[in-house]
Amino acid sequence: MLVSRNMIFCIKNRSAQTLNLLHRFDQSKRIPWSHHVRSARYSTGGSNGHPLVSPPTPSSSSWASYAVPAALLGVVGAAFFVRYNDERRAVPKGEHAQVEQRNVKGPKIGGPFTLINTAGHIVTERDFQGKWVLLYFGYTSSPDVGPQEVQKMAKAIQILETKYKLEILPVFVTIDPQRDNPSQLHAYLKEFDSRINGLTGPVAAIRQMAQEYRVYFKKIEEEGDDYLVESSHNMYLFNPNMEIVRCFGLEYDAEELAKAILSDTKKT
Repeated sequence: MLVSRNMIFCIKNRSAQTLNLLHRFDQSKRIPWSHHVRSARYSTGGSNGHPLVSPPTPSSSSWASYAVPAALLGVVGAAFFVRYNDERRAVPKGEHAQVEQRNVKGPKIGGPFTLINTAGHIVTERDFQGKWVLLYFGYTSSPDVGPQEVQKMAKAIQILETKYKLEILPVFVTIDPQRDNPSQLHAYLKEFDSRINGLTGPVAAIRQMAQEYRVYFKKIEEEGDDYLVESSHNMYLFNPNMEIVRCFGLEYDAEELAKAILSDTKKT
């Protein structure tokens, strides 16, 4: 690999430079020592002829001088080794991205619920098993985004049924059960598509379902008794086992939503 060759070449250069430095340093140390020994041989004291000055022993500063270049070499080598490993582990953009994404498991979305439909009948998640379900959380008093999303849902299921002969069960769950009773839901959804199943229920049941389906919503108080509900506006596609397949955001239009749903249904 190019990276490994460059790393080995750089380390060899660093090693050669360090060895040259050590060699020059060793020669510079030897010159004074030889001169000192020669001087000592001619400076004798006493009758035995031994030099008055004994050869000095290497000091701690000398060992420190040798240790600095060696430590420098070790640091440089470690830096190149870490960079080499990082580049080996690096994955080019887009490569293996799909495999890694499939292996990452996110939080569980979905769970049991007990709500009431527009006819006043009790409905649970078991009533939707065996069908592909497109689920949306909204409320009938939404001024702009809500109606657009419901219209997108209605148009997408119309495209899937007429163009691809694929039936998808659309479900609308209100996050404002205090105002969205069964009759209110029925009148609202009828304006978009009568096939959309509207669900409401007690506040506690709606909150529990929203928590299990990872739906964010918050009431925003306004003047008087009026209020708006801030929400995530996500649509969820569930397979016939009521298992989450995909989450759709606001960036999809009806045509894109229909094509994405069709693609996901063919994968199973």
